[in-house]
Amino acid sequence: MSKQQAITKNITILLTAGRLPQPVLAKVDELASQKGYGVYLSTVQNLRLTGIAEQEFDEVKKQLIAVGAELRAAGRFPKPKVCVGKPSCNLGLVEIDKLADKIWQKFGPRTGVKPKFKIVLAACPASCSNALLADIGVIATKSGYDIYFGGKGGTRPRVGSRIERGADEDQVLAVMEQLVALHESRPGSKLRMFKLLSDADFPFRVEKRKGRMQNSE
Repeated sequence: MSKQQAITKNITILLTAGRLPQPVLAKVDELASQKGYGVYLSTVQNLRLTGIAEQEFDEVKKQLIAVGAELRAAGRFPKPKVCVGKPSCNLGLVEIDKLADKIWQKFGPRTGVKPKFKIVLAACPASCSNALLADIGVIATKSGYDIYFGGKGGTRPRVGSRIERGADEDQVLAVMEQLVALHESRPGSKLRMFKLLSDADFPFRVEKRKGRMQNSE
C-alpha cells in the first residue's frame, strides 16, 4: 500500500466553551510539527488532529491524555458550543462559558449517551453561536435564560421552539436533565431530539412562533 493510500485516523479533543488549555495547545503544536498532522477546528468548537498513522494512534492518544486533553468517544455527552460572551463582547450579558462549565460538570461524566444532539449557548439574544439551530439552545436575556428545543441544521434546517423563559442557571440544568432523560428513554439509537416535541410525555409547553420564519420537517 502506497503512502497516499495508507490508512489514517483522526482524534477529536473536546474543548469546554471553545477554550484550548495551553498544555494541550503546546502538545498539539508539537505533534503537528513533528509528524505533519493536520489540525482542524470543528464547527462545534472542538479540535481535531487528522492524518494520524494507524500504528501511531494509541501513542498519540496517550500523549494527549497525559497533558489533560479530553477526547471524543462514543457515548460521551456533547460539550456545549458557545459564543465568546462577557467580557470579550460588548453585547454579552453574561460570562456564558461559566454556564458551559456547569453543564459539563453535571453531565460530562455520563456514558452511554445517544448521539445526534447538540447544545449551544448564547450570551445575548443576537445568538452569534446559532442557538436556535441546536437541539437544545440557551440564550441569555436581561430577564434570565430562554431555552429553545428541537432546532437543527443540515439540509433540512429547523428553528428551535422556546420552552422556557427567564430561567436561572439551576433551572437550565434541571430542564436539560428532563430533556436528556426523555431522549434516553425513547427507542432509536440516533433519535433526533426535535421528534420529541410531538411525544405525549414532552414535559414543557411549546410557544407558538410568530412571524415568517418557517420550519422544515
